Amino acid sequence: MEIGFLGLGIMGKAMSMNLLKNGFKVTVWNRTLSKCNELVEFGASIGETPAQVVKKCKLTIAMLSDPAATRSVVFDKDGVLEQIGSGKGYIDMSTVDPETSSKISEAITSKGGAFLEAPVSGSKQPAETGQLVILAAGDKELYEEAIPAFDVLGKKSFFLGQIGNGAKMKLVVNMIMGSVMNAFSEGLVLSERSGLNPHDLLQVLDLGGIANPMFRGKGPAMLKSNHSPAFPLKHQQKDMRLALALGDENAVSMPVAAAANESFKKARSMGFGDLDFSAVYEILKTTKD
Repeated sequence: MEIGFLGLGIMGKAMSMNLLKNGFKVTVWNRTLSKCNELVEFGASIGETPAQVVKKCKLTIAMLSDPAATRSVVFDKDGVLEQIGSGKGYIDMSTVDPETSSKISEAITSKGGAFLEAPVSGSKQPAETGQLVILAAGDKELYEEAIPAFDVLGKKSFFLGQIGNGAKMKLVVNMIMGSVMNAFSEGLVLSERSGLNPHDLLQVLDLGGIANPMFRGKGPAMLKSNHSPAFPLKHQQKDMRLALALGDENAVSMPVAAAANESFKKARSMGFGDLDFSAVYEILKTTKD
């Protein structure tokens, strides 16, 4: 099966590499085309535009940074809509709001194509090791057709029904993750300021009921101020903003998520946006009052 892949950021590069290593033919595109070169060394072909990729491939996957980027790739000149049609499927694995997914779905299906939203839970390392959790919704037949690729990209895929449900699930997951990261950061700072050894705190947490891979994986690096980006903070803040908007639409009070969003916004304003979302720890560590 030949698959098109649009977007070669931290996630897209790892995901397309996994497809290549598992025997898929892959045609890639990125706004900065030089980012395609490493994948070409592993057998990928390059499409010069999203439209060229869709024309060549029966299935095309997109993994892009935000709703604006996803809309641009579909609707702009040389975009997906110029070549999508009957017999072709488009799978958007980006994290966007439900309205963006619905708008893209309507445009794709109006041209005769099939559409699936399939955002993922997981960051750089799970993407590299094929351990993502895939949250799909939309065209069930396209979902079934994509299962061989999903089995390479993830450890589990869910079909959640109608368009928008995948986006909603991803926003809820990332809202919880961002809120927990803020509480975790506050705990690390509080332990240090109150005279405790934060490394002891990490061990205590890992032996208790709230032990989790995020604390275990990120805690030691955070204490060294190492925030190499697995999931950039600017993207976490974008997801918090979209989740809060979803809360507004459904009249759900979300004071914890709102406070966490303010912390991420402050971190972005201080220049931490391109670092891992764990860098929110740095703004708490430097706050003295």
